Amino acid sequence: GSNIKLTIGVPKIETAGISQQLNKMKKTPKDTETPANPNPDDHQAALAKAQDYSEVLHKSKQGIYEQLTNEDKFTPEAAQYAIDHLKADDKANALAAAQDDERILHLSKQRVYDNLTRDEKYTPEDAQYAVDNLKADYKANALAAAKYFQKIHMSPAEIQKQLTSQYGEKFTPEEAAYAMQHLKQ
Repeated sequence: GSNIKLTIGVPKIETAGISQQLNKMKKTPKDTETPANPNPDDHQAALAKAQDYSEVLHKSKQGIYEQLTNEDKFTPEAAQYAIDHLKADDKANALAAAQDDERILHLSKQRVYDNLTRDEKYTPEDAQYAVDNLKADYKANALAAAKYFQKIHMSPAEIQKQLTSQYGEKFTPEEAAYAMQHLKQ
């Protein structure tokens, strides 16, 4: 007989897609959707939208500016006026956004930070404030992630690697160990 060797690699589960889906859901408050922007240079309308994005969706000022110019088609001048006159607490918004993401997606502390800075466009300082003040059980989050990976038929070794990988979930070794100890085999 012949010896056949199969090499099976650890699948990389890209969870950034989940964050992007969540962000798409967060794009616009349902009650303020309009089909088109009839006056792209309307500074007061831009400010009203910006206030909604801040209060309802907890968006960063950079995220609001991009939303106003890219999605809502306001002029850069109207969007900048809105940002300049927006009454928003960036740190409180960053914390609220972190709470939403952590609760829904069961993220590690590092992934919450990454999501805030990369996807939500918060400053590193505001994102750090949010993760420092977020009351989260990261061990429980690691276990929830591990259960999901088990459900999609990953082996224990693959789950362990995915939990701690810099390309994966970015849990600490301690959080991943907790998850693996409490994962029903």
